[in-house]
Amino acid sequence: MNAKRVKAYGTQTAEADLEQLIIDRRDITPKDVEITIEYCGVCHSDLHFARNDWGFSVYPVVPGHEIVGRVTRVGTDVTKHKVGDLVAVGCLVDSCRSCNNCKQDLEQYCPGWVGTYGGHDKHLGMQTFGGYSESIVVDEHFVLKVPNNLDPVAVAPVLCAGITTWSPLRHWKVGKGSNIAVIGLGGLGHMAVKLAHALGADVTLLSRSPNKIQDALDLGADRVVISTDEDQMAEVQGRFDVIIDTVPNVHDINPYVGTLATNGTLVIVGYLGPLDPFLNSMPMIMGRKTVAGSLIGGIAETQELLDFCGEHGITPEIEMIPIQDINKAYERMLKSDVHYRFVIDMASLKQ
Repeated sequence: MNAKRVKAYGTQTAEADLEQLIIDRRDITPKDVEITIEYCGVCHSDLHFARNDWGFSVYPVVPGHEIVGRVTRVGTDVTKHKVGDLVAVGCLVDSCRSCNNCKQDLEQYCPGWVGTYGGHDKHLGMQTFGGYSESIVVDEHFVLKVPNNLDPVAVAPVLCAGITTWSPLRHWKVGKGSNIAVIGLGGLGHMAVKLAHALGADVTLLSRSPNKIQDALDLGADRVVISTDEDQMAEVQGRFDVIIDTVPNVHDINPYVGTLATNGTLVIVGYLGPLDPFLNSMPMIMGRKTVAGSLIGGIAETQELLDFCGEHGITPEIEMIPIQDINKAYERMLKSDVHYRFVIDMASLKQ
């Protein structure tokens, strides 16, 4: 298959800074959409993958799976999108389409799902490259429509930070009458607060940082509990139907399990890896409580989220950066010095 060479930003090794690269994009197939990328969100997963924190990165790596742009070409069989449409691409660009998970619109759990970067492009026979680039070619099934009333500058993080929190909120049927807690107020956490509030839930932020109190209230939280304060934690024992745990690194979840109501569920969405210290099963057994995990969302569910954001005027809180500042942004992200998600203005790649 013919390939098109485009500018991108990526890294050749785990230790190197990101720099400008030239990568190949496939020519469009009959079902493909070519997108000129206008904005790309910056996710903790981008940093982990670039630095091989999970141990399976293949180089070169071009991160970016929160993509917003305009359709520039469509294949002959494309029916969902047309040239000029404002569209989005999230964490997935392909799946097998035939397994039970795919048939239930749960492509994120397909054994053969293909990530926007670090996956396998079956057309070119090479790995996929992400949205830190001029353009991308994606099968129309994995291309999403962006509501016209949303600011395209701020939409990008909905594609990962948004759907990662929306999917468990929907799966555990959060709505009016639900008592919800969110652990952590970063990129994922601030979206969880906004979305749970818009769904009509009573929302509590559980945070170690007193300086997050006013932000959380402004975003829609009904209250903030400082999780290192034993008295405050004692007041919310047995309260929450669902807890969304967005903390991206290893931490003790045992104190939070006690704040679940009977039949309550704590959903881990931010941290991948072994728990330390071990999970104490006693409060789980005594209250039929659950500790669960959740991974992004399927394509239909992600479109549902974008439409919901359009109906309620919800977008993430972002800080715009040029691509040339991406390495500084990674260092700031490690220090939680972002309010609350970086978005790259991809026009800067032309400089």
